[in-house]
Amino acid sequence: MTKEELLEKANDLPLAPGVYLMMDASGRVIYVGKAKHLKNRVSQYFQLGTGHNEKTRRMVAQVDRFDTIFVSSEFEALVLENSLIKQHQPRYNILLKDDKGYPFVRLSRAPYPRFTMVNRTAEDGARYFGPFGARGETRAAIDAVCAAFRLPTCARQFPRDIGKERPCLNHHMGRCDGFCRGEPDAEEYQKRIEQACSLLSGHYKTLARELKTEMEHEAEQLHFEQAAVLRDRISAIELLGKRQKVIAGICADTDLWGLYTGAAKSGWAVVHVEDGSVTGRETSLFAAPTDETEADTLSALLSQYYLPRGVLPREILLPFAVDECSELETVLTARAGHRVTLRVPQRGEKAELLALAERNAREEVERVTTAAEREDKTLKSLAAMCGLAAAPRRMESYDISNTGASDIVASMVVYAGARPLKRAYRRFKMKSVSAHPDDYASMEEVLTRRLRRYADGDEKFAPLPDVFLIDGGRTHAAVAEKVCAAFDVHIPIFGMVKDERHRTRALTTAEGHEIDLRADPAVFALIGQIQEETHRFAITYHHESHTRSSVASALDAIPGVGEARKRRLLARFKSVKAIREAELSALQAELGRAAGCAVYDHFHPKEETT
Repeated sequence: MTKEELLEKANDLPLAPGVYLMMDASGRVIYVGKAKHLKNRVSQYFQLGTGHNEKTRRMVAQVDRFDTIFVSSEFEALVLENSLIKQHQPRYNILLKDDKGYPFVRLSRAPYPRFTMVNRTAEDGARYFGPFGARGETRAAIDAVCAAFRLPTCARQFPRDIGKERPCLNHHMGRCDGFCRGEPDAEEYQKRIEQACSLLSGHYKTLARELKTEMEHEAEQLHFEQAAVLRDRISAIELLGKRQKVIAGICADTDLWGLYTGAAKSGWAVVHVEDGSVTGRETSLFAAPTDETEADTLSALLSQYYLPRGVLPREILLPFAVDECSELETVLTARAGHRVTLRVPQRGEKAELLALAERNAREEVERVTTAAEREDKTLKSLAAMCGLAAAPRRMESYDISNTGASDIVASMVVYAGARPLKRAYRRFKMKSVSAHPDDYASMEEVLTRRLRRYADGDEKFAPLPDVFLIDGGRTHAAVAEKVCAAFDVHIPIFGMVKDERHRTRALTTAEGHEIDLRADPAVFALIGQIQEETHRFAITYHHESHTRSSVASALDAIPGVGEARKRRLLARFKSVKAIREAELSALQAELGRAAGCAVYDHFHPKEETT
């Protein structure tokens, strides 16, 4: 269908709530959305002059047709949208593909039951404990409980494998009492399982008291070995009690959300809090469009994260407000069987905990993001800001440095991607500009010489860059455009505009269109680095050139010492001071008798000798 046909179909939709599915020419669903009024929302995609962001423009360009599903309320639309996103995994939606919920501990139904971790409960006759805060902590809880009661964790099945093989390494390490030997017996196994269940249910204090009473009874009966075993078990349980933040099988009271958008990846973190103590966390990465607002991103993540879950917290703390917050509260409350509240704390302990969640998200993103990915993301952002067709892979930057009318020099700094390519750096000493300093004329000469060398086939000046960056404003950029036009070279050119602190705050075109770099910290840092490196290279060359000029002028007045002998003196003695302090014999050995005497006499007049 054409865009006109799609708009006509959208205008025929009713002003009713529902869900819409955008499909490409192959019939694949590429976007799922919900709307309070389907007609208004869907028609906006196909109207001319609508200020869509880049992601939406790309999506609309691929739409061949769309379908709609009408529902009776916004709540139903919210739930249905989440379900369809899970089903179709559309390209242009923010996708939370992990459907894992809070983990549970399952105790199997068998003569010798075992503890395992599962994603959800089932009507299978087994016992379930939880939900727990996070999967890693749940595995640790199972291991700790089994170690405390010396229960088996190997792959052997009882009673089938009793007596068939020697005890495994866990028995020899003291982590298991070796039930595979037939002793302790099944009755003792069941007793320990019940004690482990009591611990997983959070009743560790009651269990410790019971075991302490049993230990004292064994000691009174002079069964000291059994009493020692119970003593060790009590110590392990008390230790686990201190870790009750991790082990307690009580539904999480509060979830805290953190969201972080990095240079190349984005990520979220959920910190689970129970009775004021952190019990675990979950983190995940996702590919969010660069032009998606954080509020839209978080809103999509919340729906996809909580709607499939059967167990929900009583409170969800968010770093900022999201749309449809009240609708999501209503849906979650109906599903949970208790009130679920979404809040945005501004101060206090809860706000501090939110900062903890954000830090978890940031650290997870930065941990898995490589330097190459950050650079690629930065270059793509620079291309988008500057309207370039692709991310620049080679950039050249130019700066002029002078002291009055003398020693006018220029630097050419090359960046390959986001890194300096120092072997491609070039220096220029002005030839046509000498009467007075003229930055514009100097820039024209530099670029002319650079492009001329390229046109003549000089490999040292190949290839041409993707972008020219000129230290200066729009006038400098205009000079560069003039030179490029003379060589029929079409390269984007931008002037680097500084702020009052001498930092590059913006790029400007020759027409005066400024691009604010502070909107993207990574791009701001990159262009600032390029500008500083270009300035440093120019200043260094200028100082070297000025020093050589000063040295040369000190030797100009010596009769019989021309350019060749000046170079020999500087190569041998390195500085004018060393030449002045040199012995007559050393000067004569380098230049010959007459020239050596002339240099020596120049720095040691007769009257000084007398």
